[in-house]
Amino acid sequence: MSSVLILGGGFAGVEAAIHLRKQKIEVTLVSDRDYFYIYPISIWIPTGEVTKEDVSVPLDQLAMKHGFQLIVDAVTSFDAHRKKVVLQSGRVLNEYDYIVVALGQGKIQHKGMEHTLSICGKPEEATGLYERLDALILKNAGKIAIGFGGNAKDSSAVRGGPAFEVLFNIDTYLTKKGIRENFELTFFAPMEKPGQKMGDKALAMLNKMFKVSNIHKQIGVKIKQFVEDGIEFEDGTKIESDLTMFISAGTGHNITTSSGLPLSDAGFVVTNEYNEIEGFEDIYAIGDSASLLGPEWRAKQGHVAEVMAKNVAYNIFNAIQNIDSKKSYMDHLKILCVMDTGNGAAFVSRDNNGGKIIPMPIVGHWIKKGWGWYCKNSKLGKIPRIPGM
Repeated sequence: MSSVLILGGGFAGVEAAIHLRKQKIEVTLVSDRDYFYIYPISIWIPTGEVTKEDVSVPLDQLAMKHGFQLIVDAVTSFDAHRKKVVLQSGRVLNEYDYIVVALGQGKIQHKGMEHTLSICGKPEEATGLYERLDALILKNAGKIAIGFGGNAKDSSAVRGGPAFEVLFNIDTYLTKKGIRENFELTFFAPMEKPGQKMGDKALAMLNKMFKVSNIHKQIGVKIKQFVEDGIEFEDGTKIESDLTMFISAGTGHNITTSSGLPLSDAGFVVTNEYNEIEGFEDIYAIGDSASLLGPEWRAKQGHVAEVMAKNVAYNIFNAIQNIDSKKSYMDHLKILCVMDTGNGAAFVSRDNNGGKIIPMPIVGHWIKKGWGWYCKNSKLGKIPRIPGM
C-alpha cells in the first residue's frame, strides 16, 4: 500500500491528511505542535473573548478520528532529492512513497521585531497581546499601533485582514468599556494603499471606518525599525506606541529554502497548478509553502490551502491508480473574508470580475463565531462538512 508523509499540521496539512485517509491511503503527519490552531478566530484572543485553548484542536483527536499516524516533532532538515526528512529528536523519515510539504512560511525580519507581537505568529503571541492590552487597560490609557508589512517579491504573501480585525476589535472592546477616548489607536503599513487587493469598494469602506473610529493612519512609508516605545520610519517619522502588533509579510520557510526544491524569488516552492514540483516526482507543496500562481490580487488564505490539500489527495490517489486525471486550484482562486469588528463584520470577496464588500451588522460577528464552531467540529467529524467551507 502506498504511503504519504505530510510535513505540517496547519490548514493545508490537516486537510490533506483527512482527504488522503478518505482514499484509504496510509498517512503520517508531522507537526511541531500537538494541536491544530485556527488562526482566523484567534483575533478574539487579544480582547479576552476566547483563549488559545478555545481556538485549538488536539491533533491526537484528529488523528484518532481520521486514522492517520501523528508524529509531534519539529522538522530540522529535508533533502528533497533523497526524500529524507530529519526530525529534532534525531528520527529519520525516508520510507514514504509521497511527501506533501505543508510547513507554512517564514516571516520577513525587520530590525527590532522583538518589540512587537503578531496575531499571525506563534500562538503564544496572541496571548501576549491579551496580557499587554490588559495591562494598559489597568493603567486606563495607552498608545496602540497595529500594522502589517509587504513583500516586494510576492504580493500574495501579505496578510492584512487579521490586522484590521484586531484593530477594530480593540476599538470596539475599549468603547464597550467606556475608555476608548483614553487610548490612541494607529494603523501603519509601508504600502500606499493597504487593503487594495480586496478591491476599491472595500478600501473605501476601510478608510471610512478609520475615520469614524478615530483611528490614525501612517501609510506609504517604509519601516526603519521597531523600538521599545514605537516604530521608526525611513522618512524620520515615528509612531509612539506602548503596544505594537505587526504582521510581517511571508517568505520562504527555512526548511524548504534548504531542501533542494525549486524556489521563487520570494523563497516559496515553485509548483504548477496541480501543486506538483518539476523534477521532483511524488513531492507536492501546498498552502503557504507553495508559490501561488494567479493575478496580482491573489492572496494566501486558508480556504485556498484547503482546496490545494483536497486536490493533492485526489491527484495522489489517481497517480497510484495510474489514472490520468488531476485537479487544479486555479478555478478556486479568490479572496474570501468575513472581516470581524467585534460588533459586526463585513463580507469581502474578490475574483477576476472585481471585488465587493457587504456590511453585516452584529449578525456578521456571530456568523464568524459560528464558522469557528463549525471548523472545529467538522474537522473532528462531529458534524458534516459543507462543500466549499
